[in-house]
Amino acid sequence: MSQPAAANPLASMMTGYWVSQAIYVAAKLALPDLLKNGPQTAEQLAASTKTQPAALYRLLRGLASVGLLREDEHRRFAITPTAEPLASDAPNSQRSLAIMMGEEHFACWGELLYSIRTGQSAFEKIFGEPIFNYLSKRPPQAQIFDEAMVGVHGRETGAMLDAYDLSAIGTLADVGGGNGSLLRGALEKYPTMRGMLCDLPGVVDRARPLIAAAGLADRVQTIPTDFFAAIPAGADAYLMRHIIHDWNDEQSLKILRNVRRTIGPAGRLLLVESVIPPGNDPSFAKLLDLNMLVIPGGKERTETEYRELYLTAGFRLSGITPTWADVSVIEGRPV
Repeated sequence: MSQPAAANPLASMMTGYWVSQAIYVAAKLALPDLLKNGPQTAEQLAASTKTQPAALYRLLRGLASVGLLREDEHRRFAITPTAEPLASDAPNSQRSLAIMMGEEHFACWGELLYSIRTGQSAFEKIFGEPIFNYLSKRPPQAQIFDEAMVGVHGRETGAMLDAYDLSAIGTLADVGGGNGSLLRGALEKYPTMRGMLCDLPGVVDRARPLIAAAGLADRVQTIPTDFFAAIPAGADAYLMRHIIHDWNDEQSLKILRNVRRTIGPAGRLLLVESVIPPGNDPSFAKLLDLNMLVIPGGKERTETEYRELYLTAGFRLSGITPTWADVSVIEGRPV
């Protein structure tokens, strides 16, 4: 008889995708949304989700076994606090992240061996083009991606703004800023600050209604930008959150050199990234680094690697400010 996974850490690691895929299906079927108003049986949930009741019961029972649901004596299932972030309307909802992880990301991690053997993106092997090209042609997937990034980065915004002082910045440019959630947070904290949201045309088009809804349209320029071609001038600081980690060193240097051509002598470069620590202690950044390999083909970096990257691009790494989230603010000054 095999040893239970709970008693065998290696087995728990090897079967980890069983849980992640069960979470994906729960999110895809919107089970947390359906359970918000009280417990339901598998039969009731199957009618709402157009699934097979006996099979759905097995999924629900499995989710209950890992603490995401709770089954009562009447075979009704209730959501637990652990699973509440999977609801669509939860603060910093994780639903889109679970869907994205269960679809494109899951497929790409199945090709990890390819990426290790070649050093190339598994995403491009599977889907035939880089991820950002893929998203630009598929609005539904792009919306899932945007929502997933809000779910991932939502807690980071507060952490970054708590840790790093932006009070001396008159105009902040968020380069590759997506839907502008970080820029909106900065402008809400600093009422006299103005912002520039710089991203691809389709991305800034999606961001404009969100900026207007936040009452910030008069303080934010939305500027269509290809950061591989040029960076708009006029900001006191150029911020990029989880942008440079998407790219290899050659591509990253092209982006940073474009910032260097634009930035003023007193300007600041601010990268918000995970910094890989030395040693063997558990580190989310070390596993995120593998995700960067298989999806966009980028990488996470150590402090030494950031220092070298900055210097090659014409910046001095002037400080690394850790936050209570899994990211740091990596400050650079032009040299």
